[in-house]
Amino acid sequence: MAMKAGGDKLDAAGVGGSALSPMVACVPNFSEGVDEACVRAIVCAMKVDHVRLLDWTMDSDHNRSVVTIAGPPAAVLESAIRGVGKASELIDLTRQTGVHPRIGAADVIPFVPVSKVSLDQCALLARQAGAEIWRRYSIPVYFYEAAAARPDRANLEDVRRGQFEQLREAAKREPKRRPDIGGPGLHATAGACAVGARKVLVAYNIYFDSADVSLVRAIAKDLRASNGGMKGVKAMGVLAHNRAQLSMNITDLQATPVSSVYARVCELAARHKAEPYQAEVIGMLPQVAYEQGSAWMRLLDGFDPEMKVLERRLESPQAWPES
Repeated sequence: MAMKAGGDKLDAAGVGGSALSPMVACVPNFSEGVDEACVRAIVCAMKVDHVRLLDWTMDSDHNRSVVTIAGPPAAVLESAIRGVGKASELIDLTRQTGVHPRIGAADVIPFVPVSKVSLDQCALLARQAGAEIWRRYSIPVYFYEAAAARPDRANLEDVRRGQFEQLREAAKREPKRRPDIGGPGLHATAGACAVGARKVLVAYNIYFDSADVSLVRAIAKDLRASNGGMKGVKAMGVLAHNRAQLSMNITDLQATPVSSVYARVCELAARHKAEPYQAEVIGMLPQVAYEQGSAWMRLLDGFDPEMKVLERRLESPQAWPES
């Protein structure tokens, strides 16, 4: 697969052909990764005609689930909104904990261009979703990345600063922290929802044979674009599955391929006399990032390209789970 000019669309055999109708993906992140029945119920609620279920992944340490869907814009919009509604019924943030930052039961809802849809159009779709989430469920919304209504909210990290516990107080006191839609206070148990539009990215985690979180936090600091590291790389170091985990989002695959990130991680780890020994991709991997036989992919445990490569999964989506 090659990225088209501007990098806003995926162009793959059987996916980006001119005969296809407009298609978008959406990758909701929900703040529950332990209770499978809860996550299954959320995914079931998202079943809408013409929407393809590509993947749903649970992570118990992060206490987070990631769902990937794709289809016509209006249908994907409805599917995502229904997922937010079900999550707000089932997830109580006053009782939820995990190592991943979050502000909402349905924490982030990003819309991603796939075919014959621009990033700007996805931003408009995000704005529609935000308005409808507030109208139906009284959950306030912050817009981020390409859908941001304010420049200081383009970065998701800035929106989520302080997480649910601090944001629910700050939103009441500080005008600059109030939601873009709804509020000023957050929903008592479901918090707020960050809705955005972005290009395709890779969510990539690397594990080290150590429980020393300071190791991965030091590497993450050097990697992050916000610290002058690699372009389009977001990174944090956490303890997951009782091991030090470097958790990354690689958001500019043309400027910074995953192989380059992995090589840099190895360099930084060597300074600490450590080396990666296992890795995983959360959600889907775009074909442009699929480098069969590469050093970084050899660390992936049980990676099946038919299941995990986005363009292949679009041709053969999952069956929706039974409620």
